[in-house]
Amino acid sequence: MVLMNPVISKLTGKLVVLASASPRRLEILTNVGLRFEVVPSWFKETLDKRLFKTPHEYAVETAKQKALEVKQIYTFECLWFLNFGYYFLYTVLVVFFSQTVDGLILEKPVDKQDAYRMLSRLSGKEHSVFTGVAIILCHEKEDEEIDYQVIDFYEETKVKFADLSDDLLWEYINSGEPMDKAGGYGIQALGGMLVEYVHGDFLNVVGFPLNQFCKKLGLIFSPPGSLTHNSTQTSPQGSPVDTVPPAEPAASSPTHNGPPDSQGQNIPSASTAHNVSTHEKLSKMIELMDGFKASKVLFTASKLRVFDVLRSSKKGELQAEDVAQEIKASIKGTERLLEACVSLGLLQRTGKEYTNTAMSRHFLLSDGPLSLQGYIQHCNELVWPLFTHLETAVREGTNQHEKAFGKTSNLFQDAYYSRHEVKLRFMKAMHSIAKVSGRDVATAFDLSKYKTACDLGGCTGAMAYEFAKAHPGLSVTMFDLPEVIEMSSHFRPHDADDRVSFVAGDFFKDELPKADVYILARILHDWSDEKVHILLSKIAKACNPGCCVLVSEIFLDEDRKGPSRGLLQALSLTEGRQRSASEYSLLLKSHGFTAAQVKHTHNLLDAILCVTE
Repeated sequence: MVLMNPVISKLTGKLVVLASASPRRLEILTNVGLRFEVVPSWFKETLDKRLFKTPHEYAVETAKQKALEVKQIYTFECLWFLNFGYYFLYTVLVVFFSQTVDGLILEKPVDKQDAYRMLSRLSGKEHSVFTGVAIILCHEKEDEEIDYQVIDFYEETKVKFADLSDDLLWEYINSGEPMDKAGGYGIQALGGMLVEYVHGDFLNVVGFPLNQFCKKLGLIFSPPGSLTHNSTQTSPQGSPVDTVPPAEPAASSPTHNGPPDSQGQNIPSASTAHNVSTHEKLSKMIELMDGFKASKVLFTASKLRVFDVLRSSKKGELQAEDVAQEIKASIKGTERLLEACVSLGLLQRTGKEYTNTAMSRHFLLSDGPLSLQGYIQHCNELVWPLFTHLETAVREGTNQHEKAFGKTSNLFQDAYYSRHEVKLRFMKAMHSIAKVSGRDVATAFDLSKYKTACDLGGCTGAMAYEFAKAHPGLSVTMFDLPEVIEMSSHFRPHDADDRVSFVAGDFFKDELPKADVYILARILHDWSDEKVHILLSKIAKACNPGCCVLVSEIFLDEDRKGPSRGLLQALSLTEGRQRSASEYSLLLKSHGFTAAQVKHTHNLLDAILCVTE
């Protein structure tokens, strides 16, 4: 029988996302009746520990940034997010020797000798176990904007180790248990025999401060007015509620199976803080090697309509046999596909029943407003086959598309794209990207002083509609090739804004429509420098003083070490190239445009706004 805490029962009916894959945290929260989805964070633990006065400040800030990173996936409905203090890609506790000045951060032992070093250091001493927790509450406002609050706190538990003989230490080490535990011990298992006493919340040492969490929920669910978006509350061992924007998320790993668990963050130390174990390096290599398999699982599940099938069932859940029947596939193959989807966070399973996760409901339903199915199909049918030619393309420095289909001067005029269904599939891919990123791009800058805009190469018009929606005083013209304009009717919303119009033409050959703002979304990276200069020269000639150009692309880091999406896209080896924000700024400045603002949206595309001099 599950004992439901009265405070936790307040979460019934709400979508709760746990940004941790720790089996112990899952067990603790499940045992008190909390229902949640698991979406592990991949925020890199690169915070400079020297900037934090105490271990718990580091744990709390890391927890907050990880929770905010996961929140980026869920910006379209009211959610709760939980996260905890991490070190590297593993959930860890912060353990601090109270009798020393310079603490050491203990991560997972590299080998048995490392485990012995950690445990012998803890022997006979009391240390503090800190867990940082971050909760993000999202609220949908009347204008469909998502507002959020961040509440963070920490819990400290004192743990005293007995004086341990070498024989006892090696007996414990040889059991194998220390090797996947930060600090080298797990108090809830064999490691409990090392502990003389615990002062404080025992579950905090296991991995989750349940008591303090329930107290925090009690404050959150206090009468209206006690907690608002702009309010500041401080509770024991808690930090104020804030709405500080998250740090820029780290590039995602190729796969999303949750990180291996550890009991938390155990500190005595700083000297080992930057050590990366062989196991961690190997784990990263395995993720990279298996990345293509994860992509193909996503592509296959999408093509077989697994996510739509689960959504269409009465309860939104089905067993593997039922899914197999619906998608006309073998039970054995379907079951393994569904299990792989669970490991990637695309599905969740309760008993034998499979259901979509929030991420899948947002992005993987074919008729969803933010569906990426069009782009996924494009990746499966075109990008995946093209990348099989990568080795040859790299050797010869030629476009992968050329290796597969022959050289072409225009994407919509070559032999491959001449078929109607292939053109339509390409447009669905571009439509998917525009629908997901369009809102953030359209709202990146204040365009209220402008009256007209022209979206050059806007494909389906999705980006143009987002600009019209974001700026009520703006009329937008979508300018693209005649065949694209003709086919764009397949994508126009039933309540299409009459401030969006469609004009056919070739922006290299034909006169451009007059506008105050010229929008170039996913255009410049595809073309050679020569053609880019031709296009920008035409735009500059069409602009009156004060007009502007808005370029939206994947912006590379200034050191060209990321983001991986942009660098991987560059491997298509088209005649164009990926650029950083400063490179786009210099490019536009050479045509008389001054960089006004740069916006990193944390979405698929970034944006830069440049004004004529």
